[in-house]
Amino acid sequence: MTLLFLILASLSAWATYNLYFPVYKHHKGVVISFVSGWLVGELVWHHLVVQVMLTLVFVAAGAVDGFFGSVGLLVFLVSWWAMTKYHLQADLAEGEVERSLQDGLGADYRDKIRTDAIYDDVTPLSKKKLARPFNSLRSDEVECLKNITYQQVDGLNLKLDIRRLKKQLENAPVLFQIHGGAWTHKMGSKNEQGIPLMNRLAEMGWVCVAISYRLSPQATFPDHIIDCKKALVWVKHHIAEYGGNPGFILVTGGSAGGHLSSLLSLTENYGAFQPGFEYENTEVQGCVPFYGIYDFHDEKGLQYHKGLEQVLETSILKVSKQENPDLYRQASPINHIHKKAPPFMVIQGDKDTLVSMDETRYFVDSLKQISDNPVVYSEISGAQHAFDVFPSVRSEHVLNGVVRFAGWLYSDYLNKRMGNP
Repeated sequence: MTLLFLILASLSAWATYNLYFPVYKHHKGVVISFVSGWLVGELVWHHLVVQVMLTLVFVAAGAVDGFFGSVGLLVFLVSWWAMTKYHLQADLAEGEVERSLQDGLGADYRDKIRTDAIYDDVTPLSKKKLARPFNSLRSDEVECLKNITYQQVDGLNLKLDIRRLKKQLENAPVLFQIHGGAWTHKMGSKNEQGIPLMNRLAEMGWVCVAISYRLSPQATFPDHIIDCKKALVWVKHHIAEYGGNPGFILVTGGSAGGHLSSLLSLTENYGAFQPGFEYENTEVQGCVPFYGIYDFHDEKGLQYHKGLEQVLETSILKVSKQENPDLYRQASPINHIHKKAPPFMVIQGDKDTLVSMDETRYFVDSLKQISDNPVVYSEISGAQHAFDVFPSVRSEHVLNGVVRFAGWLYSDYLNKRMGNP
């Protein structure tokens, strides 16, 4: 029993160490580091409670005894102290997001947010929501219309979900959510990503759409982005029937969804991604990519490891970048930046082991240099990949910031439509 106690203490110590020093370079180790850092980092109090209870059980059983028992207890205590310190740093996200918004939109940006765009730009952290995060992925105020088919292709019915208030809406702003999951079957879906953001904006009167699209290995790029464009066209044609405004669409997504949302936003009316519907208008009014991939070709050598290159070559593009570098560049949002790019709010965690923060910075710098529209870059301390999937202290602070960006963007749209400066 004492040896088991020491082993558990060592695992706790490793998980805590991984919060501060995750694995970046080893393409297999990064996955383990990501899963541990994500679930421990955003659920620190849950892990602490479980570990304290286990320790009490071992104490009651007499297993915390002798040299090894004392070492195990000391390791646990140091681990708990470091976990708590890490958790307290999550509040840094509040100031980081606010500073990034002021830098990108102006110090007075909050004064320009209209009450008919969003009526509450900061929601206090709910202890109940934080204590039971997975039970908080529903809203009693919001209805979800599930599995509406937007196209049939390759024998598949591609579907989307619509979240909106349980009351009559008209001409409401639209959020368009693209899920992540390495562009790969069974790695992600519209059913579990972007829900906190969609619920929050739906509660404020927005209409939120979450889409599915063809996934690899069955699908080969550009199938993924073509489907996203098809879904966008469906939304432009039909969202008014559900109370939405087809003239204002804000696109978002995380990881592979961050890549696709950025690519979609930067390639409006791009024929290669709109075969057979080149004439359709695929412009959007803004983009909020979370921890996306922006340079498949890795022109600057900024990616941390070869894991992404292997996935792209074997499953997504199904050709090496040496064989077809132009395809890799075509698939990269950074190669489609232009002066009329829509406003962006780019979000990236500084502990992300799956996505290169250096590449994200390069993409943001390129956007700022070329685009005439605002670019906000929020770099979040302590944030792992997928940190926003469920409510946590860090993700709720970031969510408040995204809501303010959405409100500012929609306010700007309304003012321009009404002829106001």
